[in-house]
Amino acid sequence: MIGSRGHDPELDQHSVGPAGLTGRRTECRTIDLLVEAIRSGQGRVLVIHGEAGVGKTALLDYLDGQASGCRVVRVVGSQPELDFAFAGLHQLCAPILHHLDALAEPQRDALLTAFGMRAGSPDPFLTGLAVLGLLSEAAGRRPVVCLVDDYQWLDRATARILGFVARRLADAVALVCAVRVPGTELAGLPRLPISGLREADACALLESALVGTLDSRARDLIVAEAHGNPLALLELPRGLTPEQLAGGFWLPGATPLTDRAEESCRRQLDALPGASRRLLQVAAAEPSGDQLMVWRAAARLGIPAEAADPVAGTRLVRFGTRVRFRHPLARLAAYHSASPEERRRVHAALADVSDRVADPDLLAWHRAAAAREPDEDVAAELERSAPRARARGGLPAASAFLERAAQLTPDPDRRGIRAIAAAEAKYQAGAPDAAATLMAMAATEPQDEPVRARLSLLRGRMAFRAGMSGQSVGLLLDGAVRYERLDPRPARESYLEALSAALLGHRAGPVGPVEVAWAARGASSPSRRDASDRLLDGMATLIIDGYPAGAPALQRAVGEFRHGEVSEDEQLRCLFAATGSAVDLWDDESWRALSIRQVRLARAAGALSLLPFALCQRIAMHLHAGELTTAAVLVREFTAVKKVTSAALPDLGAMLLAAWQGRSREARWLMDEVVSDMAERGRGFGVAVAHYAGSVLHNGLGRHAEALASAELAVRHPEELGFANLALAELIEAAVRCARPERAAPALRRLTEIAEAAGTAWALGVAARSRALLSEGAAAERLYQEAITRLSAASVGAELARAHLLFGEWLQSEARPGEAREQLQVAHDMLRRMEIGGFGDRAGRQLEATGTRRARPPRVASAGEALTEQEAHIARLARAGLSNPEIGARLFISARTVQYHLGKVFTKLGITSRGQLQWALPGRREPVAAGSVTTAVPG
Repeated sequence: MIGSRGHDPELDQHSVGPAGLTGRRTECRTIDLLVEAIRSGQGRVLVIHGEAGVGKTALLDYLDGQASGCRVVRVVGSQPELDFAFAGLHQLCAPILHHLDALAEPQRDALLTAFGMRAGSPDPFLTGLAVLGLLSEAAGRRPVVCLVDDYQWLDRATARILGFVARRLADAVALVCAVRVPGTELAGLPRLPISGLREADACALLESALVGTLDSRARDLIVAEAHGNPLALLELPRGLTPEQLAGGFWLPGATPLTDRAEESCRRQLDALPGASRRLLQVAAAEPSGDQLMVWRAAARLGIPAEAADPVAGTRLVRFGTRVRFRHPLARLAAYHSASPEERRRVHAALADVSDRVADPDLLAWHRAAAAREPDEDVAAELERSAPRARARGGLPAASAFLERAAQLTPDPDRRGIRAIAAAEAKYQAGAPDAAATLMAMAATEPQDEPVRARLSLLRGRMAFRAGMSGQSVGLLLDGAVRYERLDPRPARESYLEALSAALLGHRAGPVGPVEVAWAARGASSPSRRDASDRLLDGMATLIIDGYPAGAPALQRAVGEFRHGEVSEDEQLRCLFAATGSAVDLWDDESWRALSIRQVRLARAAGALSLLPFALCQRIAMHLHAGELTTAAVLVREFTAVKKVTSAALPDLGAMLLAAWQGRSREARWLMDEVVSDMAERGRGFGVAVAHYAGSVLHNGLGRHAEALASAELAVRHPEELGFANLALAELIEAAVRCARPERAAPALRRLTEIAEAAGTAWALGVAARSRALLSEGAAAERLYQEAITRLSAASVGAELARAHLLFGEWLQSEARPGEAREQLQVAHDMLRRMEIGGFGDRAGRQLEATGTRRARPPRVASAGEALTEQEAHIARLARAGLSNPEIGARLFISARTVQYHLGKVFTKLGITSRGQLQWALPGRREPVAAGSVTTAVPG
């Protein structure tokens, strides 16, 4: 999931355990030692205890995941079964009852009696011995791990038996019990207390549960009132939209809460006197916990000081230096216990005592919440507060202020302008329905030409994000033409967006990329040109005049976005086009840098309309780099964002990931869905990508005829650049494998022209690999070697692995099995580490054909070569894209020291570049497999 204000899971510097358990590294280490002990034949007992929701079950789940090769038996206590003797014991023993015959007869009889299979009263001592015997027998084959959750809800008979067993365990058996408060049955046993998370870890966990951004004061309030309880931190964001969390100081106007904890709070509220309940309503509406403000507002409402006395006897709130509720849901319950009119009175009182100078935004929000009718003064205050709200809580916060400002504006002209501003913010924040409502409000008010231009542009943007290819380009062009008569700056920005849409296959009748490029070229330029102007000129030149003419200008523009000083707003508007241009130029380094930055900026700003598109570009980058684990994490994030924003963008990332992993059924289903979906909408975004994915999938699986058909569909429209050009290499490989070289020749000419104009190691390497497929003898061998050399210098590990594979296959066809085996082994090792399934299996089959029965496993670093904790930390930061100075700043060491440690990391892992860290370094701290490439110290 997405964190707030720049949080990136890959760069999380908080205490994250090996399984991603925030703040639980020490606890995970304790569990790791327990697993090691039982694997060595020792018995172990552990009592994990802490309050409800603190994470005990998560640790049991972690242990379950770590206990590979062990038999895991789980028991869960249940309140309804408290009165059923031996109900929990039955859960424990049922999976291993087939060992019953190995027990002595008295023990066997006692256990059968306990389970009602024999008449009589079970002997507790013999029953306990029977359980010990069963566990011992089961452990004779493999270690046994017994996980008991909610021990406090076990029936007493089971609880006593487990206490007896825990003190007598031997062999390779572990008994781990999770309980809120250990009772007498568990007295004296080894314990692992679990307390709330530290503040930094609590913030990280809260952010991991959010989609969008969160106002810092709302975050601090939630973290303080959750008291580090993970369940409280994770539960609160569920059911709340990003703008509800970010905009209104986290207190939404009407959000139903049905959680059991909330019901408990409500019952306590109902039992309070009216004055005490009103006091809590005031405290709930004051987001900073300022006790003085609460009491001043209470006094204005006629609430006496004695109203706090009955509250002291509840577990709802604590009045100290700050007013803090015991749980975030208690605050929400108190707020929702007030009627709408009562809330208005509370907010009016809080507005009266707010400091206009120290916190004008809070004052504006309280005044707005108290307003019963339009009020220009309040609307103007909200409008002025919106930029500050964005700085704290991102676009969702700004959109909430702007929306309320529009609603409270009495003048029709001004209301229309404010409604458009609010609609733009809502659209960017990923709330298209709210944006459409505000646009409808604006459309009912008087309009001048600037308003009509803004509306046309916004409609085009929304159609583009919704995948409405039949409308987006036309609307964006209409906005550009309208702006040309007003201001060349927004006109050029509109042309850039229209061109981006057209390049992704969106068409308005006969209007495609070429037509839009000509229109953009004819537009007047502003007096002061910026990075977006140069980007538009470069894109138009590349499309109209071809790669040799357009590449230099576009490379300079992309370089300006990568290295120049470009404002955050301009980057949010244009990074999508700049990142796409990096792909058009086969510039892997810029693709990496810009796609990572675009995702981070979109997250930090809460630009949820942009984020799905940014994620797709970044997922594709990681796939070409061979970083499929990172791509899979981003695919899950894409799904979460899409669910929150109701984005119509197809699951392109999941489709590409399935294709690279060789998951044929899933990939084909997703490809068919994309193609049919776009056919229904009119030709649009995703069709070329889907056909490209099909060519990758089928080439990997060795279905080259199908790969050729898909690739030819992908390259049908060369003016769309991007994946249409990436598919050229797939077409060439498939055509050669189908013995149809004549169908590969035009693609090779086109690819060669692109590669020579781009001049990047990636482009030249793929072009050399493709020429090798159509060459023979010494020329082919030289080209394969050139491809490997060039691709080794690029951040495209998947392409490098495929070059080794094709070279190995060629060597095998030349009857050079020893050399073929060496190349195929390198390819197989790399592809397997990257989890590139189809091509990896293909490499394995070819390797076996050379006489190697089983592909050797990658060399694993020995104990002496294991990465130190600092080396692993530095490696993870380098993998995430940080430079040596950035890493040094985080760790308070010099950049030279970082370089020294990275040199040791590269040597230990057997790699040569940062890009290879993605497949050589997994997400855990253990030593990782090394490649068989030559080592070098990074520069």
